[in-house]
Amino acid sequence: MLDDPLLKILPFAILLLPLGGFVVLALFGDWIKRDKEETGAAWLACATVIISFGLAAWTTVRLYGLVAGEGGLRFFQPYLGYEWMEAGGFSVPYSLLVDPLSCVMMLVVTGVGSLIHVYSVGYMAHDEDRVPYFSYLNLFTFFMLLLVLGGNLPLMFVGWEGVGLCSYLLIGFWYRKDSAAAAGLKAFIVNRIGDAGLILGMIFVFHAFGSLDLVDIADNAGSLAPEGLWEFGPATIAALLLFVGATGKSAQIPLHVWLPDAMEGPTPVSALIHAATMVTAGVYMVARLGPLYHVSETAMMTVAVVGAVTALMAATIALVQTDIKRVLAYSTVSQLGYMFLACGVGAFGVGIFHLYTHAFFKALLFLGSGSVIHAMSGEQDMQRMGGLRKRIPWTFWTFLAGTLAIAGIPFFAGFFSKDEILAAALGHPVLLGIGLFTALLTAFYMARLLFLTFFGDFRGGEEAEHHLHESPWVMLVPLILLAIGSAAGGFVKIPEIVQPVFRLGHGHIPHVAWLPVAATLSAIAGILGAYYLYLAMPELRAGLASTFRPALRVFAAKYYWDDVYNGFVRRVVVRGSDLVLWQGVDNRVVDGAVNRTATITGALAEMLRPLQTGFVRQYALLILAGAVALLGYLLWP
Repeated sequence: MLDDPLLKILPFAILLLPLGGFVVLALFGDWIKRDKEETGAAWLACATVIISFGLAAWTTVRLYGLVAGEGGLRFFQPYLGYEWMEAGGFSVPYSLLVDPLSCVMMLVVTGVGSLIHVYSVGYMAHDEDRVPYFSYLNLFTFFMLLLVLGGNLPLMFVGWEGVGLCSYLLIGFWYRKDSAAAAGLKAFIVNRIGDAGLILGMIFVFHAFGSLDLVDIADNAGSLAPEGLWEFGPATIAALLLFVGATGKSAQIPLHVWLPDAMEGPTPVSALIHAATMVTAGVYMVARLGPLYHVSETAMMTVAVVGAVTALMAATIALVQTDIKRVLAYSTVSQLGYMFLACGVGAFGVGIFHLYTHAFFKALLFLGSGSVIHAMSGEQDMQRMGGLRKRIPWTFWTFLAGTLAIAGIPFFAGFFSKDEILAAALGHPVLLGIGLFTALLTAFYMARLLFLTFFGDFRGGEEAEHHLHESPWVMLVPLILLAIGSAAGGFVKIPEIVQPVFRLGHGHIPHVAWLPVAATLSAIAGILGAYYLYLAMPELRAGLASTFRPALRVFAAKYYWDDVYNGFVRRVVVRGSDLVLWQGVDNRVVDGAVNRTATITGALAEMLRPLQTGFVRQYALLILAGAVALLGYLLWP
């Protein structure tokens, strides 16, 4: 472990700056106004995260400088100086963990998060509740940093629950809309289901290791006996329960249903949740506990299969969405599936690599969609757009960069990370096939979004066309910076940087010459298919829609997940509660026991009532008789 006094302070400063911004805005936000637009509060929130990003970059550089001079030591644990919980031999300290993985996550959270904060200054300029909004953004950033910096599972869990709370506040920020309030509640409830698995998983981890410290778990996981497929030892049970929590937070089947509805929040919130923070928490946790997952073949296969199936399912749903933000929402679910696929085949560093590149292009795409919505005065239906590339050129060119990156076109960021994932899946032909086909679908639905929004003729009417306008520079500058990241971010060798964290050797991934070519051809085929169906030969769409109508109906219904859940809640939970818990248990058992007790008590009272005559002489005679009987019993030989 490294010993550097400055590194003992910097991580806590990075963590506490956004929290300080939240406290100041929550207590004194109404006073921090430089003008009627309240930009003082907004820029204060931005400053805390920007400074936090600068300190994170400084910490990363300082850590790597010390690593180079200390023989390759790879982590540092700043300790606040006292215990959080202590009982017998069990203790949980206030300690953080700074290593290559947490450094990458810190830079993503604060870097992309600061751009989203700045973008929000323009996007939320006319919202009457912008001071609470920026305070929530700061609180969200604090909890996400706590999640990725926490040195033990309980501290990570506090951040985990904190981002869940903040997601509820931000998704339902426009709570006066019933749909927004319902979406926030849905996200909160679904995540609590996953969190139950996470809590149980922590219990099993403690049972297996006697510790909840992340470094101890990683160092000692290799001492556990490997568990083969369908073997359910301590490592498998712990890993699967923890993965339940990951499926909730990172929106994998069957707990993915909250994420598309999260689009009811402001668009910068969508970018914050989908790109840099909340939804990547599950991927980070699985990667952080990679040595534990590597022990269990069952857990690894479960992670890979769930990730691959989720990636394919969400990509097919995105094909038929008409709301610009919902296309991107299902795209996020699909890309998260890619990350879990990488982790499931043992390429944890590659999963983090895709998390890193995804942060750039998905934040860009969401903020770009916000710029489109801003230009369209709130319209989100792509069927009412078209021809916008000439009216909002800055938004178009940056959005194009994000589209090329997520489609995997050489040499944009997504090309490198997606190619690494496919290469890691070479030993699993079915998973590789799903990955390649999903890449084709990704390119198709993103090209469809691009063509419907920016090409062709405008379909929104004359009045809407009259009000079309480019976004202000405070919104465009983050788009430009994210476009640069989407173009160049893939050249950073993230897998090599984070690989030592997983204690699994070099993690060499075989590469074959045909795979990048096949991935690129899949992307190009998807883009060309969208071009012909939506620009060159749109009349073909009607025939294809008729041919594939049953499948398209399933896609449009989102595979009936929401219908199944609604039916289960109404028929099983609500009706079952009425029939079993209320009428059966409460009315018959509980009330029946109470009522029968009262009936028996009343009957006994009726039997004893004749003895209560009210005559003192009779009571005295009974007392005397009792005394004589007791004395006779005592004198009996």
